[in-house]
Amino acid sequence: MSKFFFKGRTDPRQNHINHGYQTKAMTKAGSKKYPLSLLVTSEARKQEVVVMLSEADLHGVISVDLSDAAVEDISALTVLLSKTGTQVVEKIPARNDPCQCGSGRKYKKCCGMA
Repeated sequence: MSKFFFKGRTDPRQNHINHGYQTKAMTKAGSKKYPLSLLVTSEARKQEVVVMLSEADLHGVISVDLSDAAVEDISALTVLLSKTGTQVVEKIPARNDPCQCGSGRKYKKCCGMA
C-alpha cells in the first residue's frame, strides 16, 4: 500500500503582476510633484489665482491665453478649495455608561433602546 504525499504546487504562482494600473495608493493633486494645470485669460486673473493657490498652500502651473476664444479653466482648483474638512462626531456612550439626557439611568435602558 503506497501513500500519496503532496509536495506543493508544480508551477509557482506569479505574485504582484502589473496590470497597467497605478499601484500607488494616492497622488495628491496640487502638490509639488503633481501641480495643478490652470488656464486663465488675463494677467490680472493670473495674480488672483496665484493668491488663491498661496492661501490654500497648493502648487500649480498657470497658463495665460490672451486670445478672444479662450475659456478660463480653474475647475481643478475650485474642486480642491470646496472640499470640506473632517467631520467630528460626538462619541456615543457605551451601554453601561450613564445616559446623556440626565435621567441617571444606564444608556442601554434609557435612550439606547433600539
